[in-house]
Amino acid sequence: MPLRPLLQAGKIDRHMIHIRDIHEACRAAGRPAISFEFFPPRTEEGDRNLLEKTIPELSALKPDYCSVTYGAGGSTREKTLGIVDRIQRDHGLPAMMHLTCVGSTKEELRAVALEAHARGIRNLLALRGDPPTGGDFVKIDGGFEYSRELVEFLHSLDGFSIGTAGFPEGHIACKDGKHADWNFLGEKVAAGADFIITQLFFDNEDFFEFHDYITGTLGVRVPIIPGILPILSRNQTKRFVQLCGAKMPEAFLARIEALGDDDAAVTEFGIEHATKQCEGLLKFGVPGLHFYTLNKALSTSRIVLNLALA
Repeated sequence: MPLRPLLQAGKIDRHMIHIRDIHEACRAAGRPAISFEFFPPRTEEGDRNLLEKTIPELSALKPDYCSVTYGAGGSTREKTLGIVDRIQRDHGLPAMMHLTCVGSTKEELRAVALEAHARGIRNLLALRGDPPTGGDFVKIDGGFEYSRELVEFLHSLDGFSIGTAGFPEGHIACKDGKHADWNFLGEKVAAGADFIITQLFFDNEDFFEFHDYITGTLGVRVPIIPGILPILSRNQTKRFVQLCGAKMPEAFLARIEALGDDDAAVTEFGIEHATKQCEGLLKFGVPGLHFYTLNKALSTSRIVLNLALA
């Protein structure tokens, strides 16, 4: 039986739903898991829009779970915890908290994880994270250098379902190339990660190559969920790809350049491109789709409805 009706009926404690179990239930039901990602806003107005508008609108689409990012260096710790808590309490949705190595000792990370557990949060996405001021990552005394170490540590705490990040084009900081980065991902799964959510990408061929290497060459068997970004503006998209190292296919780049600063037109193109991208991924047989909503409901809603997945 699907988990969500049981969750809403109070027959299962919503705080005890692990994302690994959600994916298993969706696999058994023959459908993909749908998930949405949010980030903690910087302003009170942003808080209101997210909590009172965006999340309620997207919750109406009946996603399987949501996730909330963790600011650079843990700068949004309390906000992240609060938003995850609100999603679970107000909307009956399992929610996942991101957690990063940046600027935190092992004991500080233990305290955050235990606080999350005390609030009923059972799902964590373990990431190395980016330094708050940019530049190179620097391990602090008593902290972790690699996300594999964080995965292993959180796994040892027990009681959590742990996700990790995958990079279809290779991590921008991995100088030895994408295959070396993918091998590191295999180590993260071996350390205890239950599922993989990928960085954004715009060319499905990159995902297919990545998937085949992870599952074929490395023999990884956990769900690999593609991360989908419905673009909203030309300049914002260029900024994102510069930060994460993703490439823009020639036809994709030419289209957003032609649309220029017409953000409404770029948004429509983003919906069109992401819908086609998702259709190809679903045909390939992905176990789910994870949408980077940018705290907006319109594009993600349209794409999910286009795919008849609501």
